[in-house]
Amino acid sequence: MSGISTFCGRVGGQTTPTLTIGDNVDIGWQNAFSVGRTITLEDDVRLAGRVFLAGFPGHPIDCERRAQGQSDDENQIGDIIIKRGAWLGTGVTVLGGVTIGEGAIIGAGSVVTKNIPAFSIAAGNPAKVVKYIKES
Repeated sequence: MSGISTFCGRVGGQTTPTLTIGDNVDIGWQNAFSVGRTITLEDDVRLAGRVFLAGFPGHPIDCERRAQGQSDDENQIGDIIIKRGAWLGTGVTVLGGVTIGEGAIIGAGSVVTKNIPAFSIAAGNPAKVVKYIKES
């Protein structure tokens, strides 16, 4: 891990937030992990700088509850799983409920809102598969 990164877990939920980091994982500078239920980084994952793993939003959808400072709802919480060998470029945001497949590459500045298949390259906001790469 290089530089200053932030790790936080949701309080008041039904489960204890769990962050699991595999072997040979590279976490770049100024990353932020917001663990709703679980965030899993499998072996050989690479995260460039300023990656945001957002397992929970921190605020409810309802504007009145948000104005009162109430917490988000359980249905807004999602696990994030980054499979073995995946690489996330600078400034990538991954929302809860997403799995990024083995060996996948996510382009810089992308916002990942849905699952990304193994051995693919995805980019954009929202991130979409732009190419498939060969399994090594």
